[in-house]
Amino acid sequence: MAENGEGLGTVPEHERILQEIESTDTACVGPTLRSVYDDQPNAHKKFMEKLDACIRNHDKEIEKMCNFHHQGFVDAITELLKVRTDAEKLKVQVTDTNRKFQDAGKEVIVQTEDIIRCRIQQRNITTVVEKLQLCLPVLEMYSKLKEQMSAKRYYSALKTMEQLENVYFPRVSQYRFCQLMIENLPKLREDIKEISMSDLKDFLESIRKHSDKIGETAMKQAQQQKTFSVALQKQNRVQFGKNMYFNDRIPEERNEVELKRAFEEEDENEEEVLTVQDLVDFSPVYRCLHIYSVLGDEETFENYYRKQRKKQARLVLQPQSNMHETVDGYRRYFTQIVGFFVVEDHILHVTQGLVTRAYTDELWNMALSKIIAVLRAHSSYCTDPDLVLELKNLIVLFADTLQGYGFPVNRLFDLLFEIRDQYNETLLKKWAGVFRDIFEEDNYSPIPIVNEEEYKVVISKFPFQDPDLEKQSFPKKFPMSQSVPHIYIQVKEFIYASLKFSESLHRSSTEIDDMLRKSTNLLLTRTLSSCLLNLIRKPHIGLTELVQIIINTTHLEQACRYLEDFITNITNISQETVHTTRLYGLSTFKDARHAAEGEIYTKLNQKIDEFVQLADYDWTMSEPDGRASGYLMDLINFLRSIFQVFTHLPGKVAQTACMSACQHLSTSLMQMLLDSELKQISMGAVQQFNLDVIQCELFASSEPVPGFQGDTLQLAFIDLRQLLDLFMVWDWSTYLADYGQPASKYLRVNPNTALTLLEKMKDTSKKNNIFAQFRKNDRDKQKLIETVVKQLRSLVNGMSQHT
Repeated sequence: MAENGEGLGTVPEHERILQEIESTDTACVGPTLRSVYDDQPNAHKKFMEKLDACIRNHDKEIEKMCNFHHQGFVDAITELLKVRTDAEKLKVQVTDTNRKFQDAGKEVIVQTEDIIRCRIQQRNITTVVEKLQLCLPVLEMYSKLKEQMSAKRYYSALKTMEQLENVYFPRVSQYRFCQLMIENLPKLREDIKEISMSDLKDFLESIRKHSDKIGETAMKQAQQQKTFSVALQKQNRVQFGKNMYFNDRIPEERNEVELKRAFEEEDENEEEVLTVQDLVDFSPVYRCLHIYSVLGDEETFENYYRKQRKKQARLVLQPQSNMHETVDGYRRYFTQIVGFFVVEDHILHVTQGLVTRAYTDELWNMALSKIIAVLRAHSSYCTDPDLVLELKNLIVLFADTLQGYGFPVNRLFDLLFEIRDQYNETLLKKWAGVFRDIFEEDNYSPIPIVNEEEYKVVISKFPFQDPDLEKQSFPKKFPMSQSVPHIYIQVKEFIYASLKFSESLHRSSTEIDDMLRKSTNLLLTRTLSSCLLNLIRKPHIGLTELVQIIINTTHLEQACRYLEDFITNITNISQETVHTTRLYGLSTFKDARHAAEGEIYTKLNQKIDEFVQLADYDWTMSEPDGRASGYLMDLINFLRSIFQVFTHLPGKVAQTACMSACQHLSTSLMQMLLDSELKQISMGAVQQFNLDVIQCELFASSEPVPGFQGDTLQLAFIDLRQLLDLFMVWDWSTYLADYGQPASKYLRVNPNTALTLLEKMKDTSKKNNIFAQFRKNDRDKQKLIETVVKQLRSLVNGMSQHT
């Protein structure tokens, strides 16, 4: 039962498996069959039985179907056999036709192969043409690049390289020649950089060499513009009556001539005006800048250019050691600097970023400091005022030129004020030589004139006014000597020379007036005063010359107001202006006159000393000669002639000189008596000395110089007179009794002086009267002398104790 139960359970399973086998692809039968063996034991037998049964059923179905279709199959076979004969005939015909067709198609095949081959070639050619159409523009552009390199069109070459890299090379990048070209482009760029840098170096060297020419042209144009402007301003002042200032020596019609000449020069030079582009080819800079910009290395180029230009600036700013010797040295220095900065200004305005305003300002400030230091150092060596003036004009032109290009130049004009002081110093030195020459050539005598023409010539040179002289008939004389009009003319020339430096300094008339007056004061108070003092102190200048010098200084002093008017006419600044500087000529000539007066006193005393040294007294004579000494009479005659010359001097000067001479003569005579080397004096010598003093008193009373009141001049000899009277009268009792009283007869006799002279006479008495002691009168006199000596000594001791 169990088996039956199992058999019943497997039958449906086997049917399912058979259905799967029938309906499933043969490749998937394996798993189905494996399931038969995976089931219960002996299940495969049952399955095989079931399979056999299924096969038999199918065979039966097939047999049924064949039986059903058998007649149709037989009919079909019969029909097929009938067609067989026709098929063989057809086969023969087809074979024959095929053979004929094959024979006929051989030529077609050959031609077809030719066509195919041609078509392949045509396709290849088309491909080649297409590729060549891609490559040819590349090759043409590369060829163009080579031509541009050969023609040195480097900026265009770089643009061509950019086109090749960005447009053409990507189309043919697969070709080897393209790779070679690509590899060659960096080398070409480096070559272009090197070549353009070489061109830039050549350019920098060229502008360094041509800087002076560039600067000369720029300064010439600035000078022409300045000349034209000045001439135009002068014409405007003439037309509108506004003669502001400058040079009363130039008549108004001359301004018109100058303006006409300026217009003619402007017309002549208009066609010749050159610009910096005309003198220098800037294309290397533009080209190099563009090249480095394209290469993306613009900063390197800018740094290199600025570094090289700074080096060139230092070279340009370095002057030659002997630059100060000639104006050409300064001119070359300035033209090179102007040329340098004109180039930089041009680069600033035509390029973007290569040169900036900040860079040029920094460079100019550096250069300006160096220029000022150089000019300050080299100008200090200049001793020629003409050279200093030309230097000033060059500096002004230099400053005006660069100011036209936008560079600040105020510090240069400040420097000009320093140079102006130096210019004045050189002028003062030059005029010191001029004054010395004038003084050397002067004869120190009044100017003689014989006719009206000569009179007018002198008046035209010097502002002299004297109605009395005008009324005199010819021939006549001016009181001053030739040096006076010459000095006056030279002072005016100095003012003109000083004025020249003030031109073009952009200063007001008030400032110019102040400068002129200060420099003129220096000329008068320092240079002329020094020359006068040196002249006065020269040994060969005698009393006559000193008298004439005093007269000359008096007239020069009076002419100072005309010099002030002269400066006023030049500057149009009134002397009444609050800040107007006054001329110090009055004090200058007064000081010189006082020095000359003092020198007159000194030389007069020296002359007196020379005569006194000729004195040859016999101090032991017993009796006087009865007449004055010869030396003294010669001295008195000399003094009379000298004091006659003094009549042209101011009264006080002549009186002072006369009084000084008499006092000095009195002092010299007194010293002669009291000389320590003189040991003995006889009474005869005293009497002879008294005769000489009497002549001196007669000279004083003769009024050699008018203006003395009473016996004022005789008082110069009062000391000698009282001393000699004391000894001549031998009035010791009166002297000793009245000593110290205001009404004393011998008030001017000093006890010490009397003692000195008495001791010399005492010694003489002892020596000459050896036997006098045996005579009573002589003994009494000797005792009296000894008594007086003792009393005088007591007076002297009393004076010393009281002192």
